[in-house]
Amino acid sequence: MTNPAWWSSVGKFFVESGQNLLAVAGIVVAAVIIVWILHYVIRLVVGRIVNGAKSKAQVADTQALDRSPVASVRLVQRTRTLGSILRNIVNVTAVIVVLILILSVLAPNALGSLTLLTAAVGAGLGFGAQNIVKDVLNGIFIVAEDQIGIGDVVDLGLATGVVESVSVRITQVRDVNGTLWYVRNGEVTRIGNMSLGWSRVIIDLSVPVDADIDAVEESMLQAARSLAKDPKWRTRIIEQPEVWGLESVTGDALVIRLVMKTRAGAKDDVARELRMRLKHAMDELGVKLPQLNSIMLTGLEGAQRVRGANPPKTKPVPVDADVVWKPKRSPRKPKKPADGGTEPET
Repeated sequence: MTNPAWWSSVGKFFVESGQNLLAVAGIVVAAVIIVWILHYVIRLVVGRIVNGAKSKAQVADTQALDRSPVASVRLVQRTRTLGSILRNIVNVTAVIVVLILILSVLAPNALGSLTLLTAAVGAGLGFGAQNIVKDVLNGIFIVAEDQIGIGDVVDLGLATGVVESVSVRITQVRDVNGTLWYVRNGEVTRIGNMSLGWSRVIIDLSVPVDADIDAVEESMLQAARSLAKDPKWRTRIIEQPEVWGLESVTGDALVIRLVMKTRAGAKDDVARELRMRLKHAMDELGVKLPQLNSIMLTGLEGAQRVRGANPPKTKPVPVDADVVWKPKRSPRKPKKPADGGTEPET
């Protein structure tokens, strides 16, 4: 006869296995439901923000936002990227929690014994993957703080060009030669975004030392103002041009600086047209531009003085007629010329 205790142990095994399977199935089903709910909430929030940006810009699709303010485009890009990051975080967290719960159901004693091994493996992975963690964290801050966006012209130190893709670990930048650079976000220590706000066109024009400076400055200013009034270009120019005056004086040439504030994306086009008009203005004035052996720095490299970011105004500041400040000068003794007369003071 078969031992009743054996049948009892077999029945107990199947009952416990069935309970464990039901517990595992319940954990998996609950995890799937929770992940679905979180994904639904994330999609709902992202969709509401994107649709709000579209309705505010009065467009029907995301691509049409290129005709709307840049802030709306950047908002859509940033929101979708953050939504993708949140979904990935939810998926990874759900998988880890489900595995731990299943292991606690199937092998309750094994979980405690594997604690030390798990800590050692986690420490090893953390040490080996610290660069990846650094890239991901820095990428999240870059996206969340809206430091760069797709289509921006940026200088990341490691690469300079147009941003084609921004992810949590890698930023893709295509330079002027067409090379696509993959820059790790953890390696980015500084970001220069040349597509936000406004830009400044800085032109350093070299003229002969015997040229009439006042006439040259007036001719440069008139050429720049005519560009600012041109219907083709006036929408790209923010403020009226200014002449900052002499930047350097050498024995070969005088360098006069002209600046003009433009929209961020129109700096290069405005600078080319302005150089052409300045050349025509100098030709009409009869000023022959000198040939210099040294390279004249322009733009960011040439803005070396502290007041370059906040230049002095070209118009005179009105002074109260009752209070006029005059600098004190030390009295000068008249010099006696060689013939013994007295030289009048000037």
